[in-house]
Amino acid sequence: MFAAEPPEVPRETMPAGEMDPELAYRIVRDELMLDGNARLNLATFVTTWMEPQADRLMADCFDKNMIDKDEYPRTAALEQRCVRMLAELWHAPEPGDAPGCSTTGSSEACMLAGLALKRRWQQARRAAGLPADRPNLVMGSNVQVCWEKFAAYWDVEARLVPMEGDVHHLTPDRAVERCDENTIGVVAVLGSTYDGSYEPVADICAALDALRDRDGLDIPVHVDGASGAMIAPFCDPDLRWDFRLPRVASVNTSGHKYGLVYPGVGWVVWRDRDGLPEDLVFRVNYLGGDMPTFALNFSRPGAQVAAQYYTFLRLGFDGYRRVQGYCREVARGLADRIAALGPFELITRGDQLPVFACTLRPEVTGYSVFDVAAHLRERGWLVPAYTFPENREDIQALRFVIRNGMTHDLADLLAGDLDRSLHELRRQAAPLRGADSASFDHGARRPHRR
Repeated sequence: MFAAEPPEVPRETMPAGEMDPELAYRIVRDELMLDGNARLNLATFVTTWMEPQADRLMADCFDKNMIDKDEYPRTAALEQRCVRMLAELWHAPEPGDAPGCSTTGSSEACMLAGLALKRRWQQARRAAGLPADRPNLVMGSNVQVCWEKFAAYWDVEARLVPMEGDVHHLTPDRAVERCDENTIGVVAVLGSTYDGSYEPVADICAALDALRDRDGLDIPVHVDGASGAMIAPFCDPDLRWDFRLPRVASVNTSGHKYGLVYPGVGWVVWRDRDGLPEDLVFRVNYLGGDMPTFALNFSRPGAQVAAQYYTFLRLGFDGYRRVQGYCREVARGLADRIAALGPFELITRGDQLPVFACTLRPEVTGYSVFDVAAHLRERGWLVPAYTFPENREDIQALRFVIRNGMTHDLADLLAGDLDRSLHELRRQAAPLRGADSASFDHGARRPHRR
């Protein structure tokens, strides 16, 4: 079989002739063997395993274009059922009437939510005879880079609140400080990608309530729940972060993160129809009725939506609670094991998102977190090492993302490999790698601000 492969396979140009399909498959598959093992990738939040039944279901839907809702009405119906399930999960006042849609991921969902905030603000300003040409959006510097892209693409000033001291995310007082009559909204992150912590959504809303009572500024909140919106309902049911807070106008999540679906699918849901301006919605006919659509992307496969609906049916509330609770148990246990090794100081412990970050203690001078990440990579583990955003760039951290499929046994193997790496690293006199050697970024390299 291997002798059938030609001596040279063109990689950068299209071959002149055809190739046997099995041979083409093997050539591509062999090259992909050089990728890292997705199950051992503790850098990504993205789902790396689904059941065989989900694999088959997705294969059945690869040829269905989600945008053709009149041609694939049952796929469109599954999408709307998922929206209603999420609206109920997040305590929308009228789940059956809450608008929402699927997206290619949380980044597109954030774009749509931000557009709705901007359009609502513009309409209110114009109705009051006020200028509407200088919108701003308040958020912490720990937001995913998609929010800075939103601001750049849609002409909105990004008012990024820098980290300060030991507080690594947005706080109520610092959010309110940056709000004015041109603020279209405040973004609260339920699960920071830097350390896995929740921002205090309820406290931020309360501070904005007080601002309204004092100054008359009524500023909505969008919750970026890319990860946490599929963790908190199951692991922290009493935590008030969602539509139970009247100031929360919209919520997004990644179905392909803790929604437990392969990439790429995201979701955005608005509290009610007032949150999504009608002039942003396009309507198509499906099943003889009216189907509203709101999306930036056009053609995309229906497979991920079908897989999301399958997962909701397959697991139900109790199944999600069991899976997410297990992930949190593994995260807490691994965090404790790593803290007990000695050189590491935990920033978080995995008790919010099943994600935790740690730094090296000040007395460790012979190696860096980047050296640790490189040694773990040699053993097959992908653990990101990175610096925090501006104002706390002195913090160099390792982050461990625990997803479905990361078991206690795998965590034990990781802890053992980390311990063996430390024995080797202690022989170093000085760090060999610094921040410039990091292969991990939080979405993109952000431009330097002047």
